[in-house]
Amino acid sequence: MKYLVSLLIAAALCFAAESKLGKPLTLTTQTAIADINAKPAEFVGKTVQVKGKISEVCQSMGCWMQLVDPATKAAVKIKVKDGEIVFPKDSVGKIAVAEGKLSKIEMTKEQAIAQAKHEAEENKKKFDPASVKGPVTIYQIQGTGAVIE
Repeated sequence: MKYLVSLLIAAALCFAAESKLGKPLTLTTQTAIADINAKPAEFVGKTVQVKGKISEVCQSMGCWMQLVDPATKAAVKIKVKDGEIVFPKDSVGKIAVAEGKLSKIEMTKEQAIAQAKHEAEENKKKFDPASVKGPVTIYQIQGTGAVIE
């Protein structure tokens, strides 16, 4: 009986453990996702740490995840080089802390259409090219590390 109880406790600890991905987090303070979205130019090129609920994960290679602040609904994408970090495809709904540099990406309308089409294909969603209205500027964090709770 003691053995069974010990085994159950060990199993519970394994499932409750956080998942550390990529490089260790180095910052001691977090930046609110809403603050980044409100004034992204102030954060471009700077390393930031954010916390949020995972709302989406790349279902193809696990190369990005979308974090949403549950309180403000503000969202930011964490993107990594393919294979550098693989975000678990089943982590939607979990809380994560991620760190990396905020980057600004400017795309022509054609580039934005191609990117949106690619993401729709990855996530097996329908895509209408007419939904892209013009050139697009996006801000995303080039992730270096993350912890998924």
